[in-house]
Amino acid sequence: MSTLADLLAEHTTLSDAAAAHLQRLVAEWQLLADLSFADFLLAVRAEHGDIVTVAQCRPNTASTVFPRDEVGTVVDSSANAQVARAFDDGRILRDEDPAWFGPLAIRREAVPIAVDGEVVAVLTRAIDLTHPRLPSPLELAYQDSANDLCQMVADGTYPQVEGNPRGLSTPRAGDGFVRVDADGIVVYASPNALSAFHRMGWTTELSHTRLAEVTASLLTDPFESEDAALMIDAAAGVVPLPAGPYRDVGLRMEADASRATVLFRAVALHPRGVSTGAVVLIRDVTEVKRRDLALISKDATIREIHHRVKNNLQSVSALLRLQARRTSNPEARTALTEAVRRVGSIALVHEMLSGSVDEEVDLDEVVDRLVPTLVDVASGEAPVQVRRRDRLGVLSAELAMPLVMVLAELIQNAIEHGFAPGQERCVIDIVGERDVRRLRMAVRDNGSGLPDGFDPASSDHLGLQIVQTLVSIELGGTLRMGSNADGLGAEVEIVVPVH
Repeated sequence: MSTLADLLAEHTTLSDAAAAHLQRLVAEWQLLADLSFADFLLAVRAEHGDIVTVAQCRPNTASTVFPRDEVGTVVDSSANAQVARAFDDGRILRDEDPAWFGPLAIRREAVPIAVDGEVVAVLTRAIDLTHPRLPSPLELAYQDSANDLCQMVADGTYPQVEGNPRGLSTPRAGDGFVRVDADGIVVYASPNALSAFHRMGWTTELSHTRLAEVTASLLTDPFESEDAALMIDAAAGVVPLPAGPYRDVGLRMEADASRATVLFRAVALHPRGVSTGAVVLIRDVTEVKRRDLALISKDATIREIHHRVKNNLQSVSALLRLQARRTSNPEARTALTEAVRRVGSIALVHEMLSGSVDEEVDLDEVVDRLVPTLVDVASGEAPVQVRRRDRLGVLSAELAMPLVMVLAELIQNAIEHGFAPGQERCVIDIVGERDVRRLRMAVRDNGSGLPDGFDPASSDHLGLQIVQTLVSIELGGTLRMGSNADGLGAEVEIVVPVH
């Protein structure tokens, strides 16, 4: 499905500022839809003159009146004349009477969206009036706030450019809704909002109280109390929002009370430039924070385990290296040196996992750190250059661990046995190709190639036996050994599934 940016680029030549304003509106208009109990459609005038719907939003508080996707459709000006008129008149236009669409009676409202004095789009609000009834106090408070916000859309003052460097989520209207007047006095508080304040420690009703004072009295941190009170009063228009660092924080914050953690968001209401108060949304995130803390603790424990395993493996590697230096038997020294390398490869993966937060390993970084070690301990006479040609990507720990061991064995085997004595230029290339299903990787050298009739299955070389076991059993992949495409040197290709 095309994004809003794609559709704007396809149908219009709007400026970056106008497109950014529409993007901000679409990011925030779920609140409009929920408060209005209505569907919203965003339409722009295309270069060829047609009016095209480029975005759609359905409410969480009511049934949709547009069950099919309207994005990309051309607005029928004869059936919905308000949209075309709103482009020309630059003012909000409402249906006098609802129009029937099948079994539904829908009243529509066209809200022009102006940027720098020019109408760049029109927002259509469609409300289902099929079954009229007396609205509840909650519905009246919602709709009154929605009307103010729609007027602010026409004024060009909603949504505001709001900083949110902490990346806090936005509470929904259903999480908890409080409407305060221009003096910061609570006019209406939804049952969910009242429950959130009770969880924080408030024991009476919220109506007719100063919300800033109530909130400040409940928060445990004095700095958070001051910030929350300032945020609510500034949104309501009681005090001006100060310049400086607070501007970058925006009108949302997370705070701790004695028994709860809550997320606040304040939305200023000033239709036609006149402050009518604010909407304060509140969400009790106590359980979410508890789970987050548990996950953080678990993650830290896992990383600490990887760190300790890495340290233990390095200790084992050091003991094996010491034993190799003390032994006089060449075969035993070679076996111990190979064991040092294999333990070191596993330790390197654990070191990477000790700094990872998602149990994943960047295979390219591991290979780049592993190769110099392999070249240093190689027993080959000529200097060997090992090059990683392609990006191998990020893999889960359960795949990365055996794959790193396989690579280490293949590179070490190529260094020790792949080149003829006296060969001047010795090069080993690591190449890879990855898609969503599998990783194809090959280790190629420009050496003397494989012996005639070589069968890896019957080889008694421990390194090749380790490679075949890991590839077939641990990785569930396939292994192929043969000559390079140009006939010079050997190539070992591994294909492993990545999911």
